[in-house]
Amino acid sequence: MPGIGIMTDSNCGIMPSDETVYGIHVLPMPVIIDGETYYEGINITPEEFYKKQAAGAVITTSQPSPGDVTAMWDRLLDHYDEVIFIPMSSGLSNTCQTAFILAEDKPYKDRIFVVDNHRISVTQALSVLDAKILADEGKSGSEIKDILEREALDATIYIAVDTLEYLKKGGRITPAAAAVGNMLRLKPVLTIQGDKLDSFAKARGMKSAFHTMLNAIKKDISTRLAPLREQGCLKIGIANTAMEPEKLEAFKTELKDNFPDMELVYFPLTMSIGTHVGPGGLGIGAVRSRRN
Repeated sequence: MPGIGIMTDSNCGIMPSDETVYGIHVLPMPVIIDGETYYEGINITPEEFYKKQAAGAVITTSQPSPGDVTAMWDRLLDHYDEVIFIPMSSGLSNTCQTAFILAEDKPYKDRIFVVDNHRISVTQALSVLDAKILADEGKSGSEIKDILEREALDATIYIAVDTLEYLKKGGRITPAAAAVGNMLRLKPVLTIQGDKLDSFAKARGMKSAFHTMLNAIKKDISTRLAPLREQGCLKIGIANTAMEPEKLEAFKTELKDNFPDMELVYFPLTMSIGTHVGPGGLGIGAVRSRRN
């Protein structure tokens, strides 16, 4: 029986259909659309999601139920001695804290190891892939948890929002602020440095927002993340909600041109994030990652 199973949630950008590609297991996040619950990568596609969003559907997010979490744990423990579970950051969802509590009870104690690595999207995905590498190297569940949490803050991420409509719907900005911002073509730039999503800057237009994020990434890489770049264990990440393919490719190309010595990794921003960001959102970041 294999020793360690690696489990995450779909907020990392890896969908359940890609489990065999990466050798991991993915808990789909629920999104509630007009009162009906859907699961990312299971019974709704991104195209269907954004079509419903554009049509004015009422969309909210929720954490997975404790029953869904433990049901996956039970299945995995039939095949693995131990399971590493890497959910999205505890500062952005209660999923992590709920999992900590559930893992304290039998039969999960000392077999399920919940990691709070303070990440989401691409940075979370790379932590999950690091866990797989560490498991393949023969590390125990406890050792992998300790390593990932010790390295948790070796990452930086910035997100630009193309429309203020969904931040308004979520109550994160007032209708008046949204109206003024849309009129002036202002694009909020947000950042995640550890647990919280914070406001970072405002830019006039999406191209300006991208360059604001790019300059912020450059600063982070030249300062606190510089040792990781020198060691060759730093990667650049990009993620997006629904966006024209040509625009996305242009952003990817510019990132590659600015960081030619680092691998560029791409995963989509998921529906849970798209609920609050809307279409046209873009995230870029830098993160420690092992070579595989």
